[in-house]
Amino acid sequence: MLKHLGIIADGNRRWAKERGLPTIEGHRKGLDVIKKLVAAANAEGISYITFYVFSTENWGRSDEEVSYIMKLAETRILKYANELKENNARMLILGSKARVSEKLRQAISEAEELTKDCTGITVCFCFNYGGEQEIADAANLVVQSGGEITPETIRANLYHPEVPDLDMIVRTSGEERISGFMIWRGAYAELMFLTKYFPDMDAEDIKEILKEYEKRNRRFGK
Repeated sequence: MLKHLGIIADGNRRWAKERGLPTIEGHRKGLDVIKKLVAAANAEGISYITFYVFSTENWGRSDEEVSYIMKLAETRILKYANELKENNARMLILGSKARVSEKLRQAISEAEELTKDCTGITVCFCFNYGGEQEIADAANLVVQSGGEITPETIRANLYHPEVPDLDMIVRTSGEERISGFMIWRGAYAELMFLTKYFPDMDAEDIKEILKEYEKRNRRFGK
């Protein structure tokens, strides 16, 4: 059974450009798609679904685009958390707090607190996230505690360590790389690459992902 599905949400800007729309419209559409995919994943019995939505490298994009994404997060995160709570779903945000506004930090904290007792699907967002940064932050926490750096202590100090390893990573837009997405948790994840842009995904894609996953033979190096 596919327990944890990770999606690298790529192609929002290209989707908008090909339709003669502003870049921000691609991000807005992407948010709507996330809701549909979460509902579909929940219906299929997936326990965790994680979306890679903003990397630590994305700060290098235009000020206008970055500002819009931050405003979108600030204004939508609590609204969506309330929707998730109504459906007994939990929200978690994984990423560095560096460069994130105090307003957004507060919204993240409130959203996680609001849904913490929900027992259905857990929806994770990798926001201001970098796989190398996560491991570095975990190592620093181990050192600060006076512990020894081992695979076990690193894992225990990852962002939200209760989140399990990924079973499947799906990337949209035809790009075939993981771009630092959950390097630690994705060490043995199956990979699947879709040519469609993220805003073009729908509920049927979740079914196709599950069908593909069922074909895979996971040996974990054994």
